[in-house]
Amino acid sequence: MLAGRGAAGHRQGMKTWFITGASRGFGHVWARAALDRGDRVAATARNPRDLQDLSDGYGDRVLPLTLDVTDRPAVFAAVASAVAAFGGLDVVVNNAGYGLFGMVEEVTEEQARAQMETNFFGALWVTQAVLPVLRGQGRGHILQVSSIGGIGAFPTLGLYNASKWALEGLSEAVAAELAPLGPKVTIVEPGPFGTDWSGGSAVHGEPIAAYEPVREARRAGAAARTPAGPEVTAKVILQLVDAEEPPLRLFVGPYPYAVAEKLYRDRLATWNDWRWLAEQAG
Repeated sequence: MLAGRGAAGHRQGMKTWFITGASRGFGHVWARAALDRGDRVAATARNPRDLQDLSDGYGDRVLPLTLDVTDRPAVFAAVASAVAAFGGLDVVVNNAGYGLFGMVEEVTEEQARAQMETNFFGALWVTQAVLPVLRGQGRGHILQVSSIGGIGAFPTLGLYNASKWALEGLSEAVAAELAPLGPKVTIVEPGPFGTDWSGGSAVHGEPIAAYEPVREARRAGAAARTPAGPEVTAKVILQLVDAEEPPLRLFVGPYPYAVAEKLYRDRLATWNDWRWLAEQAG
């Protein structure tokens, strides 16, 4: 652990970033943090007007790109534009995504497919687009923005959880595939922060009255927390991308630890309690 902390303090010159969903939330905060320290950023958003403050503030160190991550050819074109402009990529942040709120029964087919298209397939297309670049360089770092909801599942977030669990499985496999080649992968798992994830960018299913007690319990739990703003995560991400040997997974904030520890205790207990039955298939 001490070696890891020492490595995280290391800084190797200017880095070039490619960030999806850079118009708000974590993406915008991390883009600003990178630019503030002298890095370059290819910043993508569906609406280029949402990137105007970055362009105005940081000049030609910002490459604003219009991008819908669900459009695979557009993703490959955006990555090619960033490489042409900056000569390579050091950090790739798959941040584009949103929350879909609703019990599984409440979510429409269209909503479910749209959630997976953005949160999972969008990240897949970006990953596929940057892999030849990073392999060719023999270095680079992909940050896959997941969530505590990527290792645990919670009522009202079934489809969101599914998209992040899929992203985690994909990312772990990619990390193993890249291990002998140089580039690194980190799955970033934030707890709750004061972003727009549950606000204006969220999508909601049509409520079914029978689930109201479950929904109310979720509301009460959320109301009991006062999440910090996303700005406090910037220093963590900068240290992460400067680490010589970054971790495969990184929680962001203290909140996920207690949740994860209980999840894994319960899972191990259940597997072991039913081992007597499982091993009858051996």
